[in-house]
Amino acid sequence: MAYLSTSESSCIIYYNCLALLSRHPGPDVRSQLTLIWWEEERYPEGIKWKFLEHKGPVFAPPYEPLPENVKFYYDGKVMKLSTKAEEVATFFAKMLDHEYTTKEIFRKNFFKDWRKEMTSEEKSTITNLSKCDFTHMSQYFKAQTEARKQMSKEEKQKIKEENERLLKEYGYCVMDNHKERIANFKIEPPGLFRGRGNHPKMGMLKRRIMPEDIIINCSKDSKIPPPPPGHKWKEVRHDNKVTWLVSWTENIQGSIKYIMLNPSSRIKGEKDWQKYETARRLKKCVDKIRNQYREDWKSKEMKVRQRAVALYFIDKLALRAGNEKEEGETADTVGCCSLRVEHIKLHPELDGQEYVVEFDFLGKDSIRYYNKVPVEKRVFKNLQLFMENKQPEDDLFDRLNTSILNKHLQDLMEGLTAKVFRTYNASITLQQQLKELTNPDDNIPAKILSYNRANRAVAILCNHQRAPPKTFEKSMMNLQSKIDAKKEQLADARRELKSAKADAKVRRDEKSKKIEEQLMKLEVQATDREENKQIALGTSKLNYLDPRISVAWCKKWGIPIEKIYNKTQREKFAWAIDMAEEDYEF
Repeated sequence: MAYLSTSESSCIIYYNCLALLSRHPGPDVRSQLTLIWWEEERYPEGIKWKFLEHKGPVFAPPYEPLPENVKFYYDGKVMKLSTKAEEVATFFAKMLDHEYTTKEIFRKNFFKDWRKEMTSEEKSTITNLSKCDFTHMSQYFKAQTEARKQMSKEEKQKIKEENERLLKEYGYCVMDNHKERIANFKIEPPGLFRGRGNHPKMGMLKRRIMPEDIIINCSKDSKIPPPPPGHKWKEVRHDNKVTWLVSWTENIQGSIKYIMLNPSSRIKGEKDWQKYETARRLKKCVDKIRNQYREDWKSKEMKVRQRAVALYFIDKLALRAGNEKEEGETADTVGCCSLRVEHIKLHPELDGQEYVVEFDFLGKDSIRYYNKVPVEKRVFKNLQLFMENKQPEDDLFDRLNTSILNKHLQDLMEGLTAKVFRTYNASITLQQQLKELTNPDDNIPAKILSYNRANRAVAILCNHQRAPPKTFEKSMMNLQSKIDAKKEQLADARRELKSAKADAKVRRDEKSKKIEEQLMKLEVQATDREENKQIALGTSKLNYLDPRISVAWCKKWGIPIEKIYNKTQREKFAWAIDMAEEDYEF
């Protein structure tokens, strides 16, 4: 059995105390803490719980056929579709205004899967997607969306009450005498797969998940959730070495999906805390590791040189190791260990810099990684050596794979993985950027802009890209209109100030200053929005940045925590908000 260090166990016990006290507050906090200290059970390694009971998942509602007056046209003529074919057609109709439906691969995959749901008669008639007219369907769904916006307070309240009923019944489980919130108790409805980047499977049909697809995980001594009438579960398990409650296999990539505990749960919080503590341990030995891989660049063994260069890229560029491809995924995605010769170009000199490596490949989720990076001379020379006498499709690191790399990382530090490097570099970058960018004299909006710029540096490091939102241009125009109006208001206020009598000047000056502050806030908002246009800040904030850095920064500069973390994020990082003081250092 592996034991936690004194500081680790103390922290977990403290966090458990906070969690329990928040559920069962009492007058004598000290006595409750003492009780926890002695009675908090330590499970053998690998055991996650001893009792687990829940109600199972909530399934997507059955398909409701379209009204008779909503028509589908093929080759200019009305055509009545069978229920199965109509349901899949509605998925496309709902996305008709989205750019996805203009992409060739999306249309090709959709049409292929749609035809599988058609009757033989429909198949013989519908042979060309370009002759299909989904306009009437699309207009119907737009009207439905508009009608939902126009619902009365009573109608909205009824929906809210039903959602609250479902949450109360299905949204919680009991795990070892703790009532825990479940993250995603609703099964995703069927639809069309979108994927990220230019995913080769976009447009394929995500099939409806049925009870027969579902594996339930709970205690033997718990009340097993009953399946819907007329159905049965695929399997009921009692595996206390995992934390998921429900699982199933989705049909697009054959990956396993789970219903898990909410990020704010005790188990998730402990796991998060341990993840960041592991990254902090790397901080203590990272210099030694870096010195070692630099020495290994000169090794007589080719496999050692390749491993050292790959580790340099993982460290310097936050590249993934390369084993993230989902089972059955056909996209040509790669990571560091699986890079091919065709994925890099070497430039002895480029744009005034020496020894530049140009990367161009599809990473996780088919997101393109494109970067021009100056590297150390010995790395450059090694890459030239690795590429000698190889074809473009050959492996760059032909003596290396993720297993070899991971074993080496474990030898360097217990628990070390490529992801730990990613977490370490992301967190240390945020901390350094916050120190550099935060101006003590700035107001709160300007400080938040500095925070987002620091976060953006991390997102760029981790290649967290996104397509600009569809509404970006419109929202920027609206924001610019507000800025222009505020500028006019400020000009008017200054004119009034200039012509005001002495006794009114103070009042006018205060008004002018207030408008100036409002204008600055709008201008900062516009700058922030423009800079974030193609960068996704959320991924690194949720997964790679030690939240104690952000909490400490907020406490130090008097920034309300809700300006940095939304409600869900505050729940997820409740442990960090409670623990971190303003002098916290990663």
